[in-house]
Amino acid sequence: MPVDFDISQRWAAIVNPVAGSGRGLEDWPQISGLLRDEGIGVDAMFTLRKYHATELAVAAVRQGYRRIIVVGGDGTIHETVNGIFIQQECPTTQILMAVIAVGTGNDWIRMFGIPRNYRDAIRSIKEGHAFLQDVGRVSYYESKVHQVRYLANVAGVGYDAAVCRGFNRLKEKGYRGKWIYLFSVFREALRYRARRVRIEVDGEEVFRGRLFTGTVGICKYTAGGLTQTPNAIADDGLFDLTVIPDMNRVRLFSRFRVVYTGNIYDIPGISLFRGGHIAVHAERPIRLEIDGEILGFSDFEFRIVERAVRVVVSEKFIRDRA
Repeated sequence: MPVDFDISQRWAAIVNPVAGSGRGLEDWPQISGLLRDEGIGVDAMFTLRKYHATELAVAAVRQGYRRIIVVGGDGTIHETVNGIFIQQECPTTQILMAVIAVGTGNDWIRMFGIPRNYRDAIRSIKEGHAFLQDVGRVSYYESKVHQVRYLANVAGVGYDAAVCRGFNRLKEKGYRGKWIYLFSVFREALRYRARRVRIEVDGEEVFRGRLFTGTVGICKYTAGGLTQTPNAIADDGLFDLTVIPDMNRVRLFSRFRVVYTGNIYDIPGISLFRGGHIAVHAERPIRLEIDGEILGFSDFEFRIVERAVRVVVSEKFIRDRA
């Protein structure tokens, strides 16, 4: 059946109804009304299960949509970006993705200055400032099977992944609030065992030893505003890699506030590396999280895909880069 020409001018809204403790569903009538007031034509698609946003993104592009609004959190963004890469209908750069954040952490939007206020976020969509951001192609193992996913924001290995796993489990049990992330941070700090790893960046070994945690960033923010890759630039063709070796944890966490202020590299022993290809080899399996989703185990490989996804950003973000 031929595709209606006008559909490429409409937006497919991928709505996660459970994002933000149910705000995705509760606030959708308000959001859809604001979109209508701005003259933005939208067709809504609601996720029904984990990874459904990936399927919906593939289906939307197949139907002819070239504009997608994510109404959800960082996990929904992650799934949608992976759908954009899975689809075979057109180059990824021909698809424009916008975000109306209703999630818990909402870290991706911080990078691009997108307001959390619905009206202001929709105004950014109306203004249409677009930016081509890098994406990471990440390989890992799940049940000893090689897997590949795409990274839109920040990934963590080792302790970072353990914290994410603990945080997600608490959310699944119905706990809410910022305290559950901090609880996971300090609980895992007490029980996480560092692993011996070898890390290569662009073919050069940069670390060999016991790794506490490693953070790989295209963007800056994670876990509700932490800046573990504070210098990341989303279109420079490079990952920022922050390496924290095993060290005295009391000393490390006594300076935890620097993770909010962008001064993480002031802590002695913490290192920054940049490159387009990162390989992590571990003597014993360690976990991986991508954009807040627990995915699998080492060994890991990260490859940059330069300026691969077109996203709506704020006018301020464009102005600050000028």
